[in-house]
Amino acid sequence: MSTLLVIVVAACGFNPRQEPIPVEQASPTTALASPSASPSPSPRVMPHVFVIVMENTALARALASPPIARLASANTLLTNYYAVARPSLPNYLAMTSGSTWGVEDNDYHVLPAADLGTQLTTAGISWKAYMEGLTDAGCMSSPYPYALKHNPFAYYGGKCPPNVVPMDALYADLAAVTPRFLFIKPGLCNDGHDCSLDVAGAWLETIVARIVTSDAWRSSGVMFIVWEEGDGGDNNLVPLIVVTKDGAARRIESRYDHYSLLATIEDLFGLPRLGAAATAQPLTQLIASGSR
Repeated sequence: MSTLLVIVVAACGFNPRQEPIPVEQASPTTALASPSASPSPSPRVMPHVFVIVMENTALARALASPPIARLASANTLLTNYYAVARPSLPNYLAMTSGSTWGVEDNDYHVLPAADLGTQLTTAGISWKAYMEGLTDAGCMSSPYPYALKHNPFAYYGGKCPPNVVPMDALYADLAAVTPRFLFIKPGLCNDGHDCSLDVAGAWLETIVARIVTSDAWRSSGVMFIVWEEGDGGDNNLVPLIVVTKDGAARRIESRYDHYSLLATIEDLFGLPRLGAAATAQPLTQLIASGSR
């Protein structure tokens, strides 16, 4: 079963009348000095978690794009999901460490290695971050369409771990040995930052189609499709689509945010929750049936 970052959730045996528990979360503007960890329950099944991060699109505008609307209508769409900051970088930090670290810009900052990637490595759980446009120049210097500010793993510890790889590696990994956690980041055109939503939506449909035919997805996949922030004229209400193998099309109105997403990922892998994820309402209720 699988789940995407705009979260589309398809769940086995889900009761369509069931609503998730109302969220109680940290304030969207909260910046923690250090994201200390809180325990998470051990997972029943080790999943393959796919997270796809798109750019700068509010919920209403995203749904006006036919390719995105098709994905949303066929899966689980969260209609009350929020980014936690502006500009891009602090949102990426929030969804991977439970804190914005007080960052209010897109500049480079060396941060402690207290993040999801470090947690996964320490726990012996395989993971990769696939970055479109990443070249042999490395994660600090690769040219357009790669953007350093959209690669949070380059900030923790002041360098990229070897788990950060070019997008081309994704297709080989889907056909062979697939990591348990996959963070998929298109470049500045295909993510909707510089190009039209129809271009971004077409890319998204193509990559989702590749993922859902893979053995990893069929066995234990969960996919979250998420937008990192809105487009400036909104209140940071963004889409999250959750896709699972056996899930039904539905819309969820309960409030969630990027900390909820991190809490969900950490719970799925039985990892301690970092920072504001500790008090965030997870999405586990939405995917529990579909990830068995």
